[in-house]
Amino acid sequence: MGADIDKVDFSQADYVTFGHRLEQNLSALHKALATPGFGVGPASMGAELEMYIVDASGNPLYVNQEVLAQINDPQLTLELNRYNLEYNLSPYPMLDSPFHRTEQEILEKLKALRTVAATHGGRVVPIGILPTLTQSDFGSHCITDRKRYHALVSQLIKRRGSEFRIDINGDDPLKLEMADITLEGANTSFQIHYRLDPGNYADSFNAIQLMTPLALAIGANSPTLFGHSLWHETRIPLFKQSIDTRHIDRYSWNEPARVNFGHGWVRHGAEELFSETVRIYSPLLPVYDQDGSEIDKGGAPSLAELRMHQSTVWLWNRPVYDDADGGHLRVEMRALPAGPTAVDMVANAAFLIGLAEGIRPRINELLPALPFYMAEYNFYRAAQAGLDAKLIWPQLGQSGCAEQPVSTVIKNMLPCARAGLKSLGIPDEESGRYLSVIENRLERQQTGAIWQQKRLGQLKERMSLDDALHRMLDDFIVNSESNVPVAEWSL
Repeated sequence: MGADIDKVDFSQADYVTFGHRLEQNLSALHKALATPGFGVGPASMGAELEMYIVDASGNPLYVNQEVLAQINDPQLTLELNRYNLEYNLSPYPMLDSPFHRTEQEILEKLKALRTVAATHGGRVVPIGILPTLTQSDFGSHCITDRKRYHALVSQLIKRRGSEFRIDINGDDPLKLEMADITLEGANTSFQIHYRLDPGNYADSFNAIQLMTPLALAIGANSPTLFGHSLWHETRIPLFKQSIDTRHIDRYSWNEPARVNFGHGWVRHGAEELFSETVRIYSPLLPVYDQDGSEIDKGGAPSLAELRMHQSTVWLWNRPVYDDADGGHLRVEMRALPAGPTAVDMVANAAFLIGLAEGIRPRINELLPALPFYMAEYNFYRAAQAGLDAKLIWPQLGQSGCAEQPVSTVIKNMLPCARAGLKSLGIPDEESGRYLSVIENRLERQQTGAIWQQKRLGQLKERMSLDDALHRMLDDFIVNSESNVPVAEWSL
């Protein structure tokens, strides 16, 4: 998804050729998925962790390329803005302690990264949105010098034709206009990659969509931007608006946003999701294999053009095709924020995967009770209000829809998550460790977002807003590095 490209400008011929390749790719995907046994294999989990680099004062530090060059770790990659980095963590089989091993890998990688960042006067912070950001941290001067990012910025600005508008409500609403898309880089995430068998893809994907609002509400960690108190997960509206090229006309049709929750429950399988992306969204980066299509070269098809196109449509739960290991399918769960700690992030992953696996055998009984637009409603309400949200939650045998407090739903669904992890072969000790992190957050009503809001409120009583934001970040960093779950952080 993050592969670099070799050009910034594209001709009409590039778009025509790329379009032909996309059609070839879809045909090859159809053929591969129709092959008995294709993509079947043990379930596994991997992740991507995005991070900020800040200086001693807590302000963004523009040294991602220097840190990358010094640490020389192939799992570390650059991000859009010069103060962000991303770790591509190792995939682990679900039968081999994937959550414990992921937590340990995060701790090891962050320790090494912090050592290198310190040589540049920097600190590393896994947090959804850095609270000390200012508007001067965005613009052409902050873009990482890679052709992929320059091309992406250029294409999105070209399609927008005017400034990108940010309009987010909250206790202190934020409205502004940006000349480019670099505000997208304010969002850092913990993205979970979960390998699925093609035969179960539709049910699994739908189950993940249904359960994502619960994990989002209990995992929220992004309550502020530029000192404004906004959503518990401000990343959700910010990411959508910061790269939205559309000009909305309420009296006319509008193309779907390139950042969205989806367009409906999946009816058949992964192929319809890939086809949907091609049919709905025009290409942004028409980069194709100059030597010709790799489709008929034997082995799993590369589908390079389809994968490139998928990387420019940012569904919150995104289908992924990978030609590794004979070819396989994954779901990339993109809604969860980075931080506050390694154990918190892995607990969020365990909770969401457990919920999805626990409900999957009954998903088709529940879907008639929840129209898709209500699932989308749940997603945005969870992002907006966190543990204060009320969701429309489906029930077996229901007659009419009804709202429930999200905390009540989470409490009632914890046994489902536990059963789902057990069905994957996760030992009780491992699932118990991470689900207890979720239970403690629920019992104490303290997520990363809630802790940030309360701590900032305390500090604002005795210092300026800017000083309070920096002091709160310092406290956050100390707690984060301790790997003590956020539910146990003191105020």
